[in-house]
Amino acid sequence: MTRLVAVSNRVAQPTIESKSAGGLSIGVLSALKEHGGVWFGWNGKTTDGEPGDPKIEQVGNITYATIDLNAVSFDKFYNGFSNTSLWPICHYLLGFFRFDRREYEEYRHVNTLFANKLLPLLQPDDIIWVHDYHLIPLASELRLAGIKNPIGFFLHVPFPDIEVLRVLPVYTQLLRNLCAYDVIGFHTPGDLAAFNEAINQKEIGGIHKADRRNNSPDRHFRADVFPIGIDVDNCYKLASTARQSDNTKRMIHHLHDRNLIIGVDRLDYSKGLEERFRAIERLLQNYPENRGQVSYIQIAPKTRAGIRAYDDIRHTLEQATGEINGEFADIDWIPIRYLNRAFDRPTLMEFFHEASVGLVTPIRDGMNLVAKEFVASQDPDNPGVLVLSLLAGAASELTDAVLVNPYDIDGVANGIQVALTMPLNERKERHASMIEILRRNDITTWRTHFVDALMQARENLK
Repeated sequence: MTRLVAVSNRVAQPTIESKSAGGLSIGVLSALKEHGGVWFGWNGKTTDGEPGDPKIEQVGNITYATIDLNAVSFDKFYNGFSNTSLWPICHYLLGFFRFDRREYEEYRHVNTLFANKLLPLLQPDDIIWVHDYHLIPLASELRLAGIKNPIGFFLHVPFPDIEVLRVLPVYTQLLRNLCAYDVIGFHTPGDLAAFNEAINQKEIGGIHKADRRNNSPDRHFRADVFPIGIDVDNCYKLASTARQSDNTKRMIHHLHDRNLIIGVDRLDYSKGLEERFRAIERLLQNYPENRGQVSYIQIAPKTRAGIRAYDDIRHTLEQATGEINGEFADIDWIPIRYLNRAFDRPTLMEFFHEASVGLVTPIRDGMNLVAKEFVASQDPDNPGVLVLSLLAGAASELTDAVLVNPYDIDGVANGIQVALTMPLNERKERHASMIEILRRNDITTWRTHFVDALMQARENLK
């Protein structure tokens, strides 16, 4: 019987109905629930010694297998190569890029560790689905250990243009690692095109699109677009409880019937938060009729503690909030409420439901599910408007959003003004069009199409 084995850097808490579960967790969990199988990865704990055997927990037909990581090893693997080398490269933010050969070696070591700890858990009929940039070399390590099972890889971040990728000294090794997978998935056609261009470069040995062989002469890989989606009905169900939770009641009370502009992002320099704050400032400067009439709430939980770039952005946003509020606030109104904390999904969906404008303006993003969740959470009879960065993957699907360039501060301010003043009929038409797209490319479509591709890869090997 075929099992699905999902592998990710971090494993979600072992519960199907987690209130904080995001798109990735929901998609992986639903696939595992259907097929039965294993979710393998790091449990979030570090140790001073060597990691032991995986800790096993069974919930229904899903086996959660998690390991500790050595603290020093984790720092170099995760805070080091993964997030100061790969992350900036993938998001075209070379000013944040740094490369340290020792961190790359630890990245390889952790991938070898993942492979060694996973090996005893695998069965001959398993199909394996690996997630994201932390684990690019994993298939190569499993192949070296003799694993012939179909292995798929999904990249949740953008795939960079070859001229950006060349900045990374080890990019040829990573491209060859990717070619050890049977199925490679990307969010957008642009990501796929960038990958195809990269693997055709002479310096990696001419892995041509027409051949696409990995490290075994009888295997071919498929690279394709699998845009991740959301559970549309679940988002709306959570949102429709609006005005019931304490947090939502408090928020509505303090709005005093003002228009709500909302942003929800991890505290990350790729999200364009400083530029977004300045766009709110420009909105109030260029369109003074909004003063006292709109409130912008930015929710940005802390992330990746210990990396200086993330500490810097937190301080920058705190300073920008103080400056903008100091310039425009009145006795009974402040324009920006910056919340450096997390809220559970039901609360966020309620917040979205109450908002007039969803502001999603990353500098670069693989997909950005917040954009999709905002649209799904709206009242179809009186929907809010999504203002979306052209540089987010979601922009290739949600073309009826108000699309803006996040680097253009005046342009983003203008986009917000368009959203705030958009007539109801136009808002309803745009919302209906985007909902149709979200339903067509929902979370079930994403995971079933990818798993089906892995199943086909298995048939091709027989």
